[in-house]
Amino acid sequence: MTGVTLADSVLYGHLWATDETRALFDDRGRTQTWLEILAALAAAQAELGIIPPAAATAIAARADVDRLDLDAVGEATRRTGHSTLGLIEVLQRDLDAEAGAWVSWGATVQDVTDTWTGLVARRMLDLAERDLEAARRRACELADAHRDDVMLGRTHGQPGLPITFGVKAAGWAAELGRHGERIAQARPRLAVGQLAGAVGTLSAWGDRGPELQRRFLARLGLGVPDTPWLTARDRVAELVSLLALATGTLARIANEVYNLQRAEIGELAEPVPDRVVGSITMPQKRNPERSEHVVTLARIVRAAVAPALEGMVGEHERDGAAWKAEWSFLPAACTAAGAALGLGVALLDGLRVDAARMRANVEAQRGWVRAEPVMVALAARVGKPRAHALLRAAAARGAERGTSLRDALAGDADVRAALDGVDLDALLDEAGAPGPTDALIDAVLERWEPRP
Repeated sequence: MTGVTLADSVLYGHLWATDETRALFDDRGRTQTWLEILAALAAAQAELGIIPPAAATAIAARADVDRLDLDAVGEATRRTGHSTLGLIEVLQRDLDAEAGAWVSWGATVQDVTDTWTGLVARRMLDLAERDLEAARRRACELADAHRDDVMLGRTHGQPGLPITFGVKAAGWAAELGRHGERIAQARPRLAVGQLAGAVGTLSAWGDRGPELQRRFLARLGLGVPDTPWLTARDRVAELVSLLALATGTLARIANEVYNLQRAEIGELAEPVPDRVVGSITMPQKRNPERSEHVVTLARIVRAAVAPALEGMVGEHERDGAAWKAEWSFLPAACTAAGAALGLGVALLDGLRVDAARMRANVEAQRGWVRAEPVMVALAARVGKPRAHALLRAAAARGAERGTSLRDALAGDADVRAALDGVDLDALLDEAGAPGPTDALIDAVLERWEPRP
């Protein structure tokens, strides 16, 4: 490993982060963004006559991580014990005394890092929106293509009634779509920066503070917060919670794929590249690596929700204990979420559906999963409690003897008497229908994937 975390590993990094998220959080990517923030602040201050224009120009010219000695920044950070003073000191070495004196003029370390957090939030919302849209579109395609493919509906892990795979996929699509709505609603709240000064009053810049804040954040494409959020960390908590919700849905889908591709079920199969090895001791195995890993990554994201919520309780106008914890859990949540989102899209894109096996699994239940219409017909004649008792007793005898629903009903005198005059064969034929699933699927497609 070249880093402390798995996301930095040469061997395993591809499983725990993506190049897009890694670029947000590694030393080079984070430092480059901080430099751009310092340059934007200087430029806005120069526009308002707070610092000399020449100083702003010089700072902008040096705002390039490739021109910075990161080892020297690290050494200065350790020596000073300050989060950004090391960066400022090394940047000032490359500037003349006049320009260097104006670096981060009046701003605090939290102004810089919270503005960086706003930029991270904007980027993560962009990535999540893109991948959730791709996943939702694929789920809609699956819903439409498999609207007539009957399969077992399972409750509590056991066969219940017939459904279609199309209606299952439609449920996935709708849930993914709701996350897209949440992201759109959250963007104005989360993609904001910070310029608050020492205690949140912009006092260092006097009457020009509000206009400086507006110009500074406009240069970075960020919104202006209604009030400083030095200890109001609900934005961070919301971002992590959104990522946990989105990856939680992908994990639910992945867990379904994980279980339905068991050999004894065999209804779904995730894509497995030819050269991927499932087991070094059992070469016949095709392990569900992708679906399993989506579940793993989503757990990491959800684990970050607790410290994010803890950070909402802060001390007075600034609290390093709450705020600096974000430096640990936010990268972990975002890198895991980025990996889960990409992997979830790939899982759905390559998903294989075995409709024949789905139907075979339904038929293997010997008709018992089609008992609902019989229950309705019986209830209309003898009341629901009596109908339930009759069918429950018939099911117990059928299970003991290994008979079909048809044979169990035909051999039960009480059921025959209750259904006197009813064509049992016709009733059971109708029982094969899984309900008005077309209407459910069409409603989802109309809402989330309108056709031209």
